[in-house]
Amino acid sequence: MSHTFPVPPDAEDRRAVAPVICYPTETLPPPPMALFATARKTARKTGEILVPPREARCFRVPAGQFFRICSVDGPQVGDLNLWNAHDLSERFYSGKTRALHGTHLTRGDRMWSSFPAMRPMATITEDTLEWYGIDPYGGAVHDVIGTRCDPYTGNLLSGTQYHHCCHSNLTRALADELGLPEQEAEPHVHDVLNVFMCTGFTRDTGQYFMKASPVRPGDHIEFFAEIDLLGALSACPGGDCGAEHSSDTAVCHPLKVEIYRPDEGTLTGWSPPPVNGYDRSHGR
Repeated sequence: MSHTFPVPPDAEDRRAVAPVICYPTETLPPPPMALFATARKTARKTGEILVPPREARCFRVPAGQFFRICSVDGPQVGDLNLWNAHDLSERFYSGKTRALHGTHLTRGDRMWSSFPAMRPMATITEDTLEWYGIDPYGGAVHDVIGTRCDPYTGNLLSGTQYHHCCHSNLTRALADELGLPEQEAEPHVHDVLNVFMCTGFTRDTGQYFMKASPVRPGDHIEFFAEIDLLGALSACPGGDCGAEHSSDTAVCHPLKVEIYRPDEGTLTGWSPPPVNGYDRSHGR
């Protein structure tokens, strides 16, 4: 049974109410970008990991170092998970990051961790796609909207058993890194930063959309590790996500993660952020 309700006479007045930003960020301590830039000038590459197409790999970055995700052979989207390297219960919180910084991240934005720690995990220090901005469709790059392509939604919508979606890729990579069965590793996999992915919401129906990524070989996004990090990156089976995102036919390319260590003394005055100061009494 369906009901059609009348439009109220003051409908346009209600729609015309001005929006209010939910979380004004003027009081957030700004990241020391000038200090990070100075430290980056001395940084030397200490390692790199190549992530094969339709697969994921883990990597570790000590606090005070940089990591860079690079496009190497062709347009390719990646799904990034981050954990506290010493406590997997502290992990990237995409929803709160979105609430603080917006639907898409770029230079100067931070990746925040889950409750109760809720602190910066990584700060974006370079983004060669910063120029893209917001296109006429409302699309932008590096989103914290999408959750990651996964086999459960695929099964729900089309009855498939697809194992090389980003959720499964990240599960296998984390299981291998920690020496765990996949079923034990899987609950630690979480909503992602969609690196290089170009996305938005349709203006008529408000649906999440994707379009071909503008990333090209040589582009990169770089982060400063605020705490000791365990990361996992999946090279999405959708390639540039211009048509689909769980596919064995889409053209896919590897992604590369590079890790850089700055010289001693170049981060004077910086220290890893403490956990959130809320007393956790919850009114008791």
